[in-house]
Amino acid sequence: MAYKARNRRLRRPPDVTPGTGQPLWKQRDFSVFWAAQTLSFLGDSFALIALPLLVLQVTGSLAAMGLLTAVGGAASVVAAVFAGAVVDRVDRRRLLIACDLVRMALYGLIPLVWLVGPQVWLLYTVLPLCEAVGMLFAVGYVTVVRGLVGTGQLTEANGRLNATAAAAGVLGPVCAGALTAWTGPAAAVGVDAASFGVSAACLCVVRIRRRPPDDLRPSDALAKEPDGQRPDGQQPGERAGLWQDLRVGVAFLYGHPVLRALTALLFVFSFLTLGLNDLVIYHLKHDLGHDDGTVGSVMAAGALGTVVGSLAVARVRRRLGFGPTWTAAVAVCGLAVMGLGRAHDPRVVGALCAVFLAGVAVAGTCSLSLRQEVTPEPLLGRVTSAFWTVQYAAAPVGAAVLTWSAERHGTTPVALLAGGACVLIAGAALATPVGRAGRG
Repeated sequence: MAYKARNRRLRRPPDVTPGTGQPLWKQRDFSVFWAAQTLSFLGDSFALIALPLLVLQVTGSLAAMGLLTAVGGAASVVAAVFAGAVVDRVDRRRLLIACDLVRMALYGLIPLVWLVGPQVWLLYTVLPLCEAVGMLFAVGYVTVVRGLVGTGQLTEANGRLNATAAAAGVLGPVCAGALTAWTGPAAAVGVDAASFGVSAACLCVVRIRRRPPDDLRPSDALAKEPDGQRPDGQQPGERAGLWQDLRVGVAFLYGHPVLRALTALLFVFSFLTLGLNDLVIYHLKHDLGHDDGTVGSVMAAGALGTVVGSLAVARVRRRLGFGPTWTAAVAVCGLAVMGLGRAHDPRVVGALCAVFLAGVAVAGTCSLSLRQEVTPEPLLGRVTSAFWTVQYAAAPVGAAVLTWSAERHGTTPVALLAGGACVLIAGAALATPVGRAGRG
């Protein structure tokens, strides 16, 4: 109870990051980091299309596509259990560079092996490894942003990173669709591998500042209790194990009313939507009979929604507050999913994908920024890790169930059910601290 009470008194950590007050584009380290991740996201948009197409090309099965997504998602969940503890224990910049180099090497294997002949087993090996490494990168990425900009600029910085990532996602799918139609999907995976190399090179020249230990206030979650005990159950000077670190992150989430409700709601939302990308590709290729180029164009149109949502989120949140913004965004996502299964024109599919991804961008940026704002620096990696572990714990199963059901019963009823459930999530949020969260 003392832990929960302290979280209610928690104040945002003091903003000591140099460069506060300057426009983001004038902050060198953030700008280099921003450019590096934009290039990396550009490569990722190639793999987003290429990997499902490789499976569909060889097997012709939506269930096989969903299984690949599920296996990759399961690897992310397992990695998330330990990612926060690793991020909080090591040099974060070096960790990000290492993650980029490992993914460059792993994804680079796919086009090389495909020169000899298709080997679907390789995808089921490489993707889980890359997703696990990617989870380490993602948790480190969240902690690094707060070391690059001031606390008051977090929502804006996250929005800009998401917006340019989405802009890369507009160009990437078009190029990926054209490239896969010309040379095959394996070459598109090679582009993703190269983008990780560029990202690693850029990160080598970025300076990431961490808050000095002297700046940690007694209100931080690692401060001692009145009886001398720490909230994570450790004795002073005792080094926590990995499972203990995960429990610390979970305890912080549970003790914060908004984060506790948000984690539970996103657990269900992720279960319903992780397999949506496979569903859209299958709908375009199998149900509507379009080629790889059309798939790329639809995905690019959808990515425009992420651009719009990411650029608008800071202003909308300031105007409406966290709760109304997040709840409305999830409701919009659900309505868009409901329409996807009934859409027979690729232009309509692209427009609905754009609406869905705009909602995801707004809701995701809001939740990410909130965690960064309220979590003490020493706990940020572990809280992020715990949040994502719980959020995505059932998502791989959801992806497999969604694609399996759509292959047997059709995309229309599955999309209607999944979208309707997302709308119900938004309605349920109104009765939780998420829906009642105020401005800021």
